Amino acid sequence: MESPLSKSGNSPSIRNDVNQHGIGVADLKLLRVFKTVVEAGGFTAACNELNIGLAAISKQISDLEVRFGMKLCTRGREGFYLTEHGKVTYQACLDLFSSINQFRDKLNNARHDMFGELNIGIIDNTITDSTSPIIHALGEIYCKAPKVSLRLHATQLDEIERGVLDGRFTCGIMPVYQEKPEFDYYYLYEEIAHLYCGDKHPLYCLPEDEITQAQIKSAEVVNHFYANHSEKNNYLEYGSSNAVAVQVEAVSLLILTGNYIGFLPKHFALHLFGGDKLKALLPKEISIATPFSLVVKKGSALNSVLTLFLQALQQKAKSPPLRSAS
Repeated sequence: MESPLSKSGNSPSIRNDVNQHGIGVADLKLLRVFKTVVEAGGFTAACNELNIGLAAISKQISDLEVRFGMKLCTRGREGFYLTEHGKVTYQACLDLFSSINQFRDKLNNARHDMFGELNIGIIDNTITDSTSPIIHALGEIYCKAPKVSLRLHATQLDEIERGVLDGRFTCGIMPVYQEKPEFDYYYLYEEIAHLYCGDKHPLYCLPEDEITQAQIKSAEVVNHFYANHSEKNNYLEYGSSNAVAVQVEAVSLLILTGNYIGFLPKHFALHLFGGDKLKALLPKEISIATPFSLVVKKGSALNSVLTLFLQALQQKAKSPPLRSAS
């Protein structure tokens, strides 16, 4: 027995209907559901986000496939993944909703009001940093633009960069180890990192004046994969390291085994167990400052909401005036 999609897969009437009548309100609703499902990674994960049941999501995706005459995704025991048509449709969704937001923003500017969405990718494990202006800036958005919908995503660096480039994130707030030509950078503040060992490491019990650079150079070290500071090579031997971690929490776990030393943000180390299980090694001599910036896709115009957010960030951080770093 054929499904509605299989009967309509080669049907010119459906495709012609889309071509002749364009995208309607009902289509936009279905496309928003599809976009959410893709970004959640599947139907079940999207239930909480959409606040509807699995059966309702499944029906809406099926309706969209019938409407467009294309199979957009597979779901079942094999898991969820997009077909080639689905990948094209998802990217078209991002472009479409970005254009809608730009249109809405222009109208809102004309009547001096602020609506729309602010999707922000934030690097994880920064909530304990008292120098971060993020909480202040989010509060400013709530007070000055209460109709703006805020969506926060705490994740790792490469995911923020991908999200900004493909349009899922309006902006990212992240550490900058090396500026890339695909982005514009707006400097905010610096995060300070020290070199740490755990309470099970031989260096932990030594007085600071007995710890030498030679001892540090000979210690096993955690290679924090994304934190590519050239300065680190002045203190540590990374060439022989067989321990690699991506996120700050993973670095901490390896340090706490007592087998490795490694760099951690000062605020995070102090927060972890009150700092009792970690010891900063020669903190007066070994310290690294990492710039944090608000990042947008290269050449992107800052709308009124994003400009307000950036100004609030920079005001709290007491950083230079609004500027773009190329």
